[in-house]
Amino acid sequence: MALITFLVEDNKTIRENLIPALEDLANASVVGFAETEAEASSWLVAHNGDWHLVIVDLFLRQGSGLGVLSGCQSRLPYQKAVVLTNYATQDMRERCLSLGADAVFDKSTELEALIEYCDQNRPSSYMAL
Repeated sequence: MALITFLVEDNKTIRENLIPALEDLANASVVGFAETEAEASSWLVAHNGDWHLVIVDLFLRQGSGLGVLSGCQSRLPYQKAVVLTNYATQDMRERCLSLGADAVFDKSTELEALIEYCDQNRPSSYMAL
C-alpha cells in the first residue's frame, strides 16, 4: 500500500526532485503540495483523514512550517508529520517535536533517513483510510 503523502515546500526545484524520489524509493504517493502555511492548513483540514504523511519545510513563501505543525496536532494516530528543512539545529528540532512533529530531517544530510522513515511508517494493507 502506498504512503499517501502531502508536501509543504515552496521551492519548485526541491519539489521536482523530492517527489519522484519519494515515489520511487519509499512507495509514496504524493497527492499534492502547498507553498504557504495557509494553503497547507486548508488542504489538511479539507482532507482530514485522507493522508498518511505530511512533509513540512519550515520556511515557506508565506507563513511558517511551525504553523502547519501546530494545525496537525489533532491528526489521527496513523498520520505522521515530519519536518524537512535546511535549518535543523538542535533548538529547532526540539521546537518542532514539541509542536507535534514525529521527526525532523535536514535536507542536505538526512534524505536517506527520511526515505527510511517513510519505509518504516508505510501503512499495512489492512489499514484503510
